[in-house]
Amino acid sequence: MTNVTVIGLGIMGLPMARNLVDAGHAVTGFNRSPGATQKLAEHGGTAATSIADAVRDADVIITMVPDSPDVEAVVLGEDGVLAHARQGAVWVDASTIRPDVSVRLAAAAAEAGVRAVDAPVSGGEQGAVEGVLSIMVGGDADDVETVRPVLEAVGKTIVHVGPAGSGQTVKAANQLIVAGTIELVAEALVFLEAHGVDTAAAIEVLAGGLAGNRILDRKAASMAKREFQPGFRVDLHHKDLGIVTAAAREAGVAIPLGAMTAQLMGALRAEGHGDLDHSALLLLVEQLSGRSGATSTD
Repeated sequence: MTNVTVIGLGIMGLPMARNLVDAGHAVTGFNRSPGATQKLAEHGGTAATSIADAVRDADVIITMVPDSPDVEAVVLGEDGVLAHARQGAVWVDASTIRPDVSVRLAAAAAEAGVRAVDAPVSGGEQGAVEGVLSIMVGGDADDVETVRPVLEAVGKTIVHVGPAGSGQTVKAANQLIVAGTIELVAEALVFLEAHGVDTAAAIEVLAGGLAGNRILDRKAASMAKREFQPGFRVDLHHKDLGIVTAAAREAGVAIPLGAMTAQLMGALRAEGHGDLDHSALLLLVEQLSGRSGATSTD
């Protein structure tokens, strides 16, 4: 059993924390809104009232918060992780943030005597609930192996991809592929509907061929029904694509399709759909095609 603290009990963090409890770890949770910590307590975890309280006795500290500034505040603040974690604890950042920020925070952690691992995840809410997330891990190899038993409680595919910041770089590539695939699936669905094709049958056969992908498997049916209950919100994917485009520019890498998809995601957000699932890119395809569709978030 390991003493694990999870900071950020949102769509992803809460099911991850629950899976850690189920795996036999002693789990303490902290969240800005206390309702989420109460849900963890009801599942057998412990609710903390502050970050300092949450991390003081932790062997492993997991942060799962929305963006780079949020991670910086949680880690570097007066009530933050580095000010109160014990020497030798391992901080695992499962958030999706800028790779350069991840590198800088890892250096700050080392100065404070805390070992840092960046371990962003992919798989969405369902993957978090099922404990089958894909986890791309950056950091020192020994530190990664130290936290591997904890990561195995929340993920299925766990790969050490390099030094600090590498996990965030791979996650940026992941978000580039996911957004582009969603856009193409959305275009295909609107195209099929315009021709009066049975979309359910089309999805089945497409998923079995070379066009098969996880978006078709997990999201195409709900997209066809115009159900966009958020598993991963447009707001967050918009943020992630900003990370991708900035990192690509810094590296001198051309991502023309990625840049276009980032613009489309931004346009969808500007239309007021930031709280919908990122598969709602279909709505923008419909709008650009002059076709109307009903939106459901039930």
